[in-house]
Amino acid sequence: MTQKIFLIAVAAASALAAAAGAAETNLLTLDSVITEVLAQNPALKSARANWQAMKERIPQARAWEDPMVGVDVERFGTTRFDAFTDNEWMIAQEIPVTGKNRLRGKSAFAEAIAAFEEFRRRELDVMAKARTAYYNLANAWEQLGINDRNIELLKQFVTVSRAKYESGTAPQSDVLIAETDLAKLQESRFDVLRDISDAESQLNVLMNRPARTPLGRPPTSAFFTLDLNEERFEALALERRPELLMAQKKIEAADARYKLARRDWIPDPEIRVEARQFNGRSGIQEYDTGIFFKFPWVNYRKYKAAIEEARQMKLSAEHELEGAQKETRGMIREQTKKVETFHHHTQLFRDKIVPLARQNIAATRSAYETERTGFLNLIDAQRTFYDVESMYWHHVTTYLTALAELEALVGADLNEQPKSPPTEKKDTP
Repeated sequence: MTQKIFLIAVAAASALAAAAGAAETNLLTLDSVITEVLAQNPALKSARANWQAMKERIPQARAWEDPMVGVDVERFGTTRFDAFTDNEWMIAQEIPVTGKNRLRGKSAFAEAIAAFEEFRRRELDVMAKARTAYYNLANAWEQLGINDRNIELLKQFVTVSRAKYESGTAPQSDVLIAETDLAKLQESRFDVLRDISDAESQLNVLMNRPARTPLGRPPTSAFFTLDLNEERFEALALERRPELLMAQKKIEAADARYKLARRDWIPDPEIRVEARQFNGRSGIQEYDTGIFFKFPWVNYRKYKAAIEEARQMKLSAEHELEGAQKETRGMIREQTKKVETFHHHTQLFRDKIVPLARQNIAATRSAYETERTGFLNLIDAQRTFYDVESMYWHHVTTYLTALAELEALVGADLNEQPKSPPTEKKDTP
């Protein structure tokens, strides 16, 4: 009789789990989360605005100096301010024949590209955070499902053990063990609900929503195998990682400033035209033309120091790039090994440990039904399967999170082509 009750209870628990799975609707997809994060995240808006601002420096840097216009009011035979005899009109323009404006524009362009890469770094980091929060949310929902299934099963264990105790075929300790494990699972359920709340809050903040905004349930995270080629990741990172591209653009900007400092010794000519009106009569009676130069050689130490400063800044940028490249190689190696480790854990649990735990609980359940083992062994088998299944989903989450971190480190989606900044020919990055 108790064996039949047990089988009915297990069947009811399985049916309940299947019904819960069929009722899952309003799924929250990763694509929808990423799309909203990229469109609404305040940190990305700030970085994008900074990039747009840096682009506006390019035409400013490339422009000629502003022309100068003026008038010289001359007085003869009077000191009255409101009286005058002659007017001398002047217009002047500095001509950048040395190309200093082009060098300033080249430096500004390189700095704008660096700002673009800084924006892309912010974008990659925010997307990695969004993916991590999304995977944590999916894992929390899986943990909740495992917890609820085990709660229902333990409720049936309590019923069966109590029936056996009342019939005199099992001790009261079986009932107490089942009820204790049931209480522990009910307690841990609140921890899982808190994990769901935390992950939802993180996603809402990243999407620039109120933290309490309800979200749908993510679908079950899929475990997949990726070609973990460390050399390919390293080559991709050296080509696409924003920090390296920023360092390269810093070198270009520093080189342009160094060339500009060397050209500051050469003055640009200023062309001036002056026209005169005599005795307040209308019309121009005569005009003069002139060419003027600044005389920088009297400030030798000033310009020499500027050249040395620019040279040292260029050296600094070159050393920074070298260090960033070596650091990138080390980080790629560490992160690839991390992904490989979590991939191994996940695959081992999926292909071996979870099936073995499932077989163990089935065998223990069969032995318990035929009274060839005790109730404590059945509870232990159930607890082991619960822990193994829970750990499997933790490994899946950790593996997917490590992949998201690897993508952010490399600077490109491992399955897609990354964004590319425009070339200098377009005049704006």
